[in-house]
Amino acid sequence: MATQTNTADRSETDAFREEVRAFLAENFPQELKAKGNPLAGIESALRESDAQKAWREAMGARGWGTPTWPREYGGGGLTRKQAAVLGEELVKAGAYNPIGGMGVMMFGPTLLEYGNEEQKREHIPPICRGEIRWCQGYSEPNAGSDLANLQTTAEDKGDYYLVNGQKTWTSGGQWAHKCFCLVRTDRSDKHKGISFLLIDMDTPGVEVRPIQMISGMSPFCETFFTDVKVPKENLVGEEGQGWTIGKRLLQHERTNLSGGNSVARAMGVSLSAFAKKYMETDDKGEIADKALRDRIADFEIRWGAFLLTARRATEESKAHGGVSEISSVLKKLGTKLGQERSEMMIEIMGLQGLGWEGEGFSDAELSGVRGWLFGKATTVYGGSTEIQNNIIAKRVLGMLDHQ
Repeated sequence: MATQTNTADRSETDAFREEVRAFLAENFPQELKAKGNPLAGIESALRESDAQKAWREAMGARGWGTPTWPREYGGGGLTRKQAAVLGEELVKAGAYNPIGGMGVMMFGPTLLEYGNEEQKREHIPPICRGEIRWCQGYSEPNAGSDLANLQTTAEDKGDYYLVNGQKTWTSGGQWAHKCFCLVRTDRSDKHKGISFLLIDMDTPGVEVRPIQMISGMSPFCETFFTDVKVPKENLVGEEGQGWTIGKRLLQHERTNLSGGNSVARAMGVSLSAFAKKYMETDDKGEIADKALRDRIADFEIRWGAFLLTARRATEESKAHGGVSEISSVLKKLGTKLGQERSEMMIEIMGLQGLGWEGEGFSDAELSGVRGWLFGKATTVYGGSTEIQNNIIAKRVLGMLDHQ
């Protein structure tokens, strides 16, 4: 029986693989081969080419941009094994998943768990089709690491909430259609007074002001709410449940900010191959600087081990119902490794790693410098490394504060 079952499983997997290959051959534009997902850069996503649009629509129609999400809400309804096959075939074809952003990374999985049926049917399908951009209303000027100190209020006005306050570090706020926001509905309790509210960004009283970063980009905003009317049906869960829902969403964010996802994609070419473009090589084609060669080998070993650990931990978490506090471990380690790699790349480029603008530098070199500077924020946003250390100590290792 076991042999027959295994044979049937292989047959089904092979059939699905052929289906994916046929789909890619018919729908993936070859001009996009080996190019990155434009959603990785929010500004570039706004300048979608005809080919990019066609590819997004094709994947969205299948639900394969969100492969394991329920089919009834626009997802692919695939098993984990099928999703893995889809991922493998995308890589082989030089293709990318064109559906992404905060709706996929954070909000969608959270709404599937905590939202009511009407909210799921309204908000999940556009996310699966890549038609809508979400932003996150969490941090405030006096509520960063101590997020529960947030003061943006949502006052009950009968059939709507009246929202007043300020958020900061709102990623992509100037381009977003909607915002998932933590607001205070009760001042008498720091944590239980927080609720999770969905706000349309074009509502009167919403104002965004982009913040220019040291990298020269403005991916973050200050967001101001002045007497913003939000319908009661935009409350996710119950009043006072926002802290619980918000923490769950952060687990999804941290998992995606770890090496298992966004940082992994950013790694791209190996450090060894990169170094050979700038450093002398010996007669065997190896990097001549033995010390640098050892450092690169050490990093690649640690990075490879981390990726395997991240994959295993993520699969274990999913098997037990979703993400968990292990996301804090992944986020802490993955972002540190990403920063270490960027530092080494700048060092390897030498003078070519000091460019900001002007002649004498390639686009990739200028992008690398900006990426190195932007990477400094990865150990802060999504919960700082210090916050992750606290979570790891309390929730993963079971350590308690001394009384």
